[in-house]
Amino acid sequence: MATFDKLNELRNKKEGLKLGGGESKISKQHESGKKTARERLSMLLDEGSFVEMDAFVETRGIDFDMQKKKIAGDGVVTGYGTINGRLVFVSSQDFTVIGGSLGEMHARKITKVMDMAMKMGAPFISINDSGGARIEEGIDALGGFGDIFLRNTLASGVIPQISLIMGPCAGGAVYSPAITDFVFMVDKTSHMFITGPQVIKAVTGEDVSFDQLGGAKTHNTTSGVAHFECADEESCFEKVKKLISYLPDNNLTDPDVVECKDDFNRLEAELNEIIPDDPNKPYDMLDVIRKVTDDGEFFEIHEGFAKNIIVGFARFGGKTAGIVANQPKVAAGALDVDASDKAARFVRFCDAFNIPIVTFTDVPGYLPGVKQEHSGIIRHGAKLLYAFSEATVPKVNIITRKAYGGAYIAMNSKHLGADMVLAWPTAEIAVMGPDGAANIIFKKEIAQSEDPINFRKQKIQEYRDKFSNPYVAAARGYVDDVIEPATTRQRIISSLDMLASKRETRPSKKHGNIPL
Repeated sequence: MATFDKLNELRNKKEGLKLGGGESKISKQHESGKKTARERLSMLLDEGSFVEMDAFVETRGIDFDMQKKKIAGDGVVTGYGTINGRLVFVSSQDFTVIGGSLGEMHARKITKVMDMAMKMGAPFISINDSGGARIEEGIDALGGFGDIFLRNTLASGVIPQISLIMGPCAGGAVYSPAITDFVFMVDKTSHMFITGPQVIKAVTGEDVSFDQLGGAKTHNTTSGVAHFECADEESCFEKVKKLISYLPDNNLTDPDVVECKDDFNRLEAELNEIIPDDPNKPYDMLDVIRKVTDDGEFFEIHEGFAKNIIVGFARFGGKTAGIVANQPKVAAGALDVDASDKAARFVRFCDAFNIPIVTFTDVPGYLPGVKQEHSGIIRHGAKLLYAFSEATVPKVNIITRKAYGGAYIAMNSKHLGADMVLAWPTAEIAVMGPDGAANIIFKKEIAQSEDPINFRKQKIQEYRDKFSNPYVAAARGYVDDVIEPATTRQRIISSLDMLASKRETRPSKKHGNIPL
């Protein structure tokens, strides 16, 4: 009978745990358009796969009547489960318990599953919905943040780390997501900022709303802090599952190979005509990408930020590859501060996790202007050069049209270690565009000509005919082959298959000093 009573006690306690901060607070959570911590985990993970850990942990704080606020779980649900059969470790902050605030034991629960994720070599997914540091626990709360940040950093490049912002994430709490690989936000209900609107109003006099300051749109389009903006929590979880499908479990494994029914040797005749005759006329690089990937699928990352460059995942012959591409539709595809940061971070992620990189180059140069120079385009542009040079995964480059100057070098050129550089006949590989080159080379002749306008046009065409083509670079071996655009898919797949056994080492060192 005693055993039966103890079992009943256990069952009752576990049922009570599911209520978190109580039914009234759960109702408030739902009214604000948000799910509870456990509801979110059931949406994210395979049905019945979640195993909770540390469910009975509670705060050890006693100051400011904290002993009266003790609730088992201490404001976060942690454990492990599977996504499409693959092991992941998770933490989900419970806003119904002391506002999901982070204290000593709350942090200890999170760091425990992070440590386990590292031991098991499995992705870690953090669902953030918290009022921030638990002020009542003082330095212990701050110490908890530091413990998490350290583990985020140690895990970086070892296991994929994904942050889901599903409520407030303020103050020191924002730095854990910032260190992780991918950040998801939900429209209207997600907010991230160091200091909130009220503090900003008091200190600087600026009047700004929560959404304007740190909403999903702001961080996906302006700051670049977040990688995905989702309409609701359901679509957010679906995107996370899609992302996971492209990633390996850790840095010692490869992404899963999926069955591919799309013909490896499929020809795309439309690509032979996709480049406009006018070199200044834009086209959509996404059309090129979707013509050559398996089943036309492309999972874009950072879609709303620095749109002059495209990054994301696709498959070629069933195997994951990272794609970096200039977007001629936006700022002519020129590289600027934000585009350089966006692409460099993505290249480094791919390199850390054994994901080959395929680039599509159509770049007229670095974006000119006082604002860019004063914003540090030299330093930021160097990040992209550094990232491609550092990467040892298979690197394939397709030059579709313009590849001018330093930007040509930065976009995965042979000079930075690209394994296979293929150019379309429409490629223009040169120090600069024909207009600018003619103005410099023939400056005196143009000035002295009886008909400067026509003479200049003639010299521009002369330069274009001589240098604005792929054949000079091919003659030097900087381009491995000039191909028909229609054959691009089969040539990419052939190149990646050939490079599958690539082994390349770098000089032994603790780490390099990327120009941050």
